[in-house]
Amino acid sequence: MQCPTIESRTLPDGYQAHVRWWRPTNPIGTVLYLHGIQSHGGWYEESGSRLADRGLTVLMPDRRGSGRNNPPRGHFTSVRQCSDDTAHLLTMLLQETGFKFAHIVGVSWGGKQAVLLAQQSPTRVKSLTLIGPGLFPKIDLTLSEKFRVGMAMVNERKRLFDIPLNDARCFTANPDRIRYVEKDALKLRQVSASFLLSSRRLDKAIRPFAGSDYRGPIHLFMAGRDRIIDNEKTRRWFRELPSPDRQITEYPDAEHTIEFESDAEPFFNDLVDWIADRNG
Repeated sequence: MQCPTIESRTLPDGYQAHVRWWRPTNPIGTVLYLHGIQSHGGWYEESGSRLADRGLTVLMPDRRGSGRNNPPRGHFTSVRQCSDDTAHLLTMLLQETGFKFAHIVGVSWGGKQAVLLAQQSPTRVKSLTLIGPGLFPKIDLTLSEKFRVGMAMVNERKRLFDIPLNDARCFTANPDRIRYVEKDALKLRQVSASFLLSSRRLDKAIRPFAGSDYRGPIHLFMAGRDRIIDNEKTRRWFRELPSPDRQITEYPDAEHTIEFESDAEPFFNDLVDWIADRNG
């Protein structure tokens, strides 16, 4: 298994972001891997390593304000800033490797970023992989919390609110991984009012995806026991997409973070085989 190197890269506004790189000796393609709302790249190093073992250069950034990155924690100013970050990272990946296309992987909240990137840059996306994407969440803020967020947007845009996912059992039933999530000092526990509003606006921005120019391969991975994502709404959305190469893979007994299953080998094999087969 290949270990990543952790480096710092400059985003468009000068923000320094930590990224994980896997650089096989003779790469056959590239992958941009986007993590979820609370997580960071450290949660997904196993799948990054598996992809690298098949010859794919993998770039796995810690999202602005997440993981190893500097304050302000859990903060985005706008959807534009979010989309600029991911577009810049894709450009950087392609420039540094010399490839023209990249496979995009989006886990949970990162699935929103992945869909928007494919929507905005269809000619640079070789395939799109969505793992429990946060397009239709079951868990949300209460009405009173939404009211407080709205009030904070007037003059406290950086005011922090708890992410309603602070029970590690929302992610996994694996005792070892429950302890990992509970003790993870880099896990994001709060996000700003501006982040929450940007997330809502991101939902609206990706609604036209079915009518976008992206027609490349799409693979949807689903956990049968997902307590975070509404699987049925996600399936309906997926079935309406016009891409001719579409696939749903579901693990009936899995929890939200499929990578954390006690036996995640079937998932790793399915993920790597599907992307490698479509590398072309």
